[in-house]
Amino acid sequence: MTSEPSFNPPCGPVTGWRDGAVLRATGIPYATAGRFRPPVAAADWTGALAATSLSPACPQGPVPFLDDILGTRYGELPGSEACQNLSITVPADLSDDERVPVMVWLHGGSYTSGSGDLAIFDPKALVAENRVIVVSVTYRLGLFGYLATGTGRPANLGLLDQLEAFRWVQRNIGAFGGDPGRVTAFGQSAGGDAVAHLMATPEAPTLFQRAIIQSAPLGIARGRAKMNAAMGVAAEAVTEDTPAMDVVAIEDHVSQVARKYGLMAAMPFGTQYGHAPLPPEYGIEAAWNTTAPNIEVLIGHTSEETRLFLPSSPLARRLAKIPVLGNAVVNGISWVVTEAVYGRSARRFARRHARAGGKAYNYVLSWAAPGNYYGAAHTVDLPLLFGNQRTWEGAGLLEGATWNEIDAVGRSVRGLWAAFARGDGLGAAGGVDDALEYCLV
Repeated sequence: MTSEPSFNPPCGPVTGWRDGAVLRATGIPYATAGRFRPPVAAADWTGALAATSLSPACPQGPVPFLDDILGTRYGELPGSEACQNLSITVPADLSDDERVPVMVWLHGGSYTSGSGDLAIFDPKALVAENRVIVVSVTYRLGLFGYLATGTGRPANLGLLDQLEAFRWVQRNIGAFGGDPGRVTAFGQSAGGDAVAHLMATPEAPTLFQRAIIQSAPLGIARGRAKMNAAMGVAAEAVTEDTPAMDVVAIEDHVSQVARKYGLMAAMPFGTQYGHAPLPPEYGIEAAWNTTAPNIEVLIGHTSEETRLFLPSSPLARRLAKIPVLGNAVVNGISWVVTEAVYGRSARRFARRHARAGGKAYNYVLSWAAPGNYYGAAHTVDLPLLFGNQRTWEGAGLLEGATWNEIDAVGRSVRGLWAAFARGDGLGAAGGVDDALEYCLV
């Protein structure tokens, strides 16, 4: 930290910090909320806010297999229910009158884990290479943010948090050099699912003009009402006074209740239709169609999404040991489940969006570390977008690839995402070498 950059947004003065080719303002509160209460916009302030600490994570349990694959570390960030914070990364050399595209990142983690400021989501390379601003949002998860109960506890609190974050961006990002008329919502996995469902809110076109939806499990987003009701009954034990980590422990029990509901139980927590701000399930297509003409979409998935989860499947491990045919059987399972959860639903979303008058691109990312068991698995897009050698070099997902190989592909993917966010137009079709292909729907 060689100097302290300062900004003067309407919310109140903010002091950030310099980090090489970027400026950062981290841990800025965008909303406040009591437990199980809808968020309200954070109050403005008058003295300078020292935005120099990373946003705390919503309280959550460990996910050891993801730590091994992604190189994350449980407890990397402190946990707090007051997690409605965002962090802003800005090119260091913006001129005073320059306004650049804004990309608002919603992290994944099955709506139960992750945080906007995890090191694996560091947007420094994306920002420095492409002259965009990235806003990283942290929001409520699990029982704190995504499950209604029969006694009136609301659903979708994390989604409401995200809406408040986008409102904050519209009001304040100009003071950081951002263009509020060129905002792209982008997210991966549960974050991509959240971006898609934010598009169903009438306010969406006033908050962002483009959306990048990465590996969203839209194939298991419908027909969840019975599962959610059963989970809601199991969650009644949680009160407003239950200690936060006890809530996290009960969350695990609530997830077990979902298991009998098949593939949907792979992501038991999530958005719930018929609860604010979402319409009933029968009205979701109409809600998406209403906003489609005003939001341009890039939606897609990796070619082998399910390979991330196969090592934790006893059946897949047994099948892999079958002589000669084992790998082919596992690859077949991976393809079928990838299509069921991610592929077909992404293509349907893009086609419906285009029919409703919107512009939609569909992509498939097929890059994989050479010889790596996980192949082009779920999350393989993350090191390409958020390339930081120190953070990612221990990730099992990348074993077999040199950092130069990863960074070369990553630079192209980052450039493509930024070109979309700028509104450059991607043509009728294109791609990144042998790593990614896209086409206009």
